[in-house]
Amino acid sequence: MALGPAINDAILRMVTWEHCVDPLYRDAFDRLLRRPLAGVVQTLLRWTHDNPETGLCEEIVSEVEGPCAKTIVKLLSEFLRQQYPPGQVQRAGNTKTYGVVRAEFTVGEAPPEFRRGMFAEPRTYPAWIRLSGPGPLAPADAADAGILSIGIKVMGVPGEKLLPDERATQDFLGISCPTFTTPNVGENVKLQRRILAGTPIFYFLNPFDSHLLDLAMQGLYARMNTGPTEVRYWSCVPCLCGPGRAVKYSIRPVSARETRVPIPPPANWLRQSLAATLAERDVELSFELQAQTDPRRMPIEDASIAWSEKLSPFAPVARIRIPKQKFDSPAQLAFADVLSYNPWHTTEDHRPLGNQNRARRLIYSELARFRQGMNHRPHVEPTGAETFA
Repeated sequence: MALGPAINDAILRMVTWEHCVDPLYRDAFDRLLRRPLAGVVQTLLRWTHDNPETGLCEEIVSEVEGPCAKTIVKLLSEFLRQQYPPGQVQRAGNTKTYGVVRAEFTVGEAPPEFRRGMFAEPRTYPAWIRLSGPGPLAPADAADAGILSIGIKVMGVPGEKLLPDERATQDFLGISCPTFTTPNVGENVKLQRRILAGTPIFYFLNPFDSHLLDLAMQGLYARMNTGPTEVRYWSCVPCLCGPGRAVKYSIRPVSARETRVPIPPPANWLRQSLAATLAERDVELSFELQAQTDPRRMPIEDASIAWSEKLSPFAPVARIRIPKQKFDSPAQLAFADVLSYNPWHTTEDHRPLGNQNRARRLIYSELARFRQGMNHRPHVEPTGAETFA
């Protein structure tokens, strides 16, 4: 093995070891230190990142975005060809499926400023929620990066969609960290090149182009998690909520109950934890929106910057109920392969904003088409009426 990949793998083995033992102390660390340390990191990021935005809901489109998106598709397609044989290709991101679970998405009496699109009036929709790991591979849970992903596909949503491959869905995507791994799509290209070379850690540690602050932010939220429905998720990047209003969203558990993590954790602990939870009880999650109120401190185009909850607190607009269920049959787990989650499965009222979201339209569509084509599985738009033996 070349020196670079060998060093990369040695560092990741240390991270795996830390994840195996962090249930002993991580809850106390998060409770006492995570918020103040994240505040320091965010202060440094705002100081070192130049934000040219001066108006609310202002997008600044760069001519390099399109070529960057195409490059990412090319790099990730090559990565998937190298890693998986035809018929077994996984997602390049949000790779390991813990479960695809049936849910209800109930819009409540939203604050007046958020009564747009699907939040305009109270209504309950069926939903399929995919809970997953970060990728780009699907190792044992302790060896994964420790940042979880959620994809919520709400069905029966009226209105013309911005991505025409689905006609009645609204997708929401989030991860268990308030900021994204890379600040913009140009830096994302650098990360994908490193992933293809087998040295992703050097994207963060390169002394000539350091991303140590992004690594620190991700590290503060990466951990051996207790269960996929027991963590908070953030969109990281904004979208519209009606004309001229930019928002981010967050999904947080309503209950404070947490499952005890065994030491060492089983390889598929997060699926086991989710299955045990849903065998015992319903789960409720709060879906919340945060409005952009300061264009300098709450940028559209920089996904490394978390929007201050002091300047603009999140407000609940919907409740997600995941009923008690058995979801881990082979047929239901395979259902994940035919689903495509894309933030552009939406109406204009909730159009995605920012360069990483604009790039996602091409990247997610092309990679879903590539994956499903290699696996000979057609794309399916679900209705919520699906059943599994």
